[in-house]
Amino acid sequence: MTWSQWFIFFLIIQVIHGLGTWKLYIKAGKQAWEAFVPVYNAVVLMKIINRPWWWTILLFLPIVNLIMFMVVWVETARSFGKNTHLDTALAVLTLGFYNYYLNYVADVSYIENRSLQPKSGSGEWTSSILFAIVAATIVHTYFIQPFTIPSSSLEKSLLVGDFLFVSKFHYGARVPNTTVAAPMVHDTIPVIKKKSYLFDDHKDSKSWKNLLQLPYLRIPGFEKIERNDIVVFNQPADTLLDMNNFHPDRNYYKPIDKKTNLVKRCVGVAGDTLEVRDGFVYINGKKNELPDRAHLQFSYFVQPKTSQFNPKYLKDRYDITDGFGIINNQNTYYFSAISDEALAKFKNNPNVVSITPNIKEKGERDPNIFPHDPNYNWNVDQFGPLYIPEEGKSIEITIDNLPLYKRAITEYEGNTLSVNGNQILINGEVANSYTFKQNYYWMMGDNRHNSIDARAWGFVPFSHVVGKPVFIWMSWDGSSPRWERFFTTVSGTGKATSFLIPFLVLIAAYFGFSQWRNRKKAE
Repeated sequence: MTWSQWFIFFLIIQVIHGLGTWKLYIKAGKQAWEAFVPVYNAVVLMKIINRPWWWTILLFLPIVNLIMFMVVWVETARSFGKNTHLDTALAVLTLGFYNYYLNYVADVSYIENRSLQPKSGSGEWTSSILFAIVAATIVHTYFIQPFTIPSSSLEKSLLVGDFLFVSKFHYGARVPNTTVAAPMVHDTIPVIKKKSYLFDDHKDSKSWKNLLQLPYLRIPGFEKIERNDIVVFNQPADTLLDMNNFHPDRNYYKPIDKKTNLVKRCVGVAGDTLEVRDGFVYINGKKNELPDRAHLQFSYFVQPKTSQFNPKYLKDRYDITDGFGIINNQNTYYFSAISDEALAKFKNNPNVVSITPNIKEKGERDPNIFPHDPNYNWNVDQFGPLYIPEEGKSIEITIDNLPLYKRAITEYEGNTLSVNGNQILINGEVANSYTFKQNYYWMMGDNRHNSIDARAWGFVPFSHVVGKPVFIWMSWDGSSPRWERFFTTVSGTGKATSFLIPFLVLIAAYFGFSQWRNRKKAE
């Protein structure tokens, strides 16, 4: 729904609430009209159920409000003496319409100073769990989100099995588009493997479920995305049911906030002109200089003296961690990713005869590479030049460059576009130029030949940006912990320093102080 439609829906909800509770407001010593005034009625209701006013804010936070509505329905019933398990079940199962029964039929009286303590141990546990979920959901949605590195596209900077904390507030937290979803999970509920949100993911679906989506809204951040920042974002062209299955039974069209989360390096920001030459990125004609913690990796063909390389030896000796294998009967190995540092050592291995870079020639077209148009002979190693759109900036639109910007104009900015001969029509009008409504970015992996990134799908709009990885709190290589990576920062210069020991010391000091304080109070 649009914001106007949501506003009308909100007013309808206020009328429904007022009609179902105005007599209860009167019994609680309030005025009937107070049940109908938007927002104010919620503040008054918090006083009636003897809960803090700031619960009103929680009623307007997507996902969180699904829990809070149920809590308020139950608390309203209890404020008028309805405390049984049946009352609780009816309040929840009727989606709050149990209040209509209390308002018009039941003979109830307001209990002004009722006890807020749960009547049983199970009630106390339920209350604690609910508010733990509420608090965690708020933190997860608007402040910090945990994230696990799923692939080796940023290997050497971020490793498969790194567990990150991703800051939502650096670039500004997004208000969820999806209003009905399970809290603290992304697109799938663990264990049962079912979709975690209410949405019909067929193309151009008119289902009522899709009307529950909020328009894009973002809280202002305090930092802009800078070139070479590592960024977590939603894959803009995602139509996969599972990111590990590239051949689903059909395309799955998801809300922005439920598209697959990826992490890449932003090598080009809005306003840059980007080009890839022999696998290296050039920005505005100059070779992009990566931070010292970044390590580019390329694939190579390796001719050995024998037909065997030991994976564990290569990992321990040369830090070659990505896959490799024989590709033909010529006893040639294909190594999917080797860094420059590893290459300098590996070429001196006595089992190596020759190493040849796997670099595609200029003009050799790869149909899987953006913009997927036969007029652009680009590949993973030879790409561009390409202008990255900037908010408020206009570019000339022609038949020739339309393949580069059509998806941004239509899919990400909500315009209609058609071509009539040599004329381009945007929203039904002939257009020779277009002014972009948001910033776009170019996200790539440091693992140049083993990364599915912007070279496959194109620009990443700011609306799809999730946040900035700031901290590695744990790292696991599949069989054992990488202790040296625990509690290290993602960005910075020089070798990352683990803060695990200082953290453990602080935890021990806190518990020691708590024990000492408790003993002093007991004396």
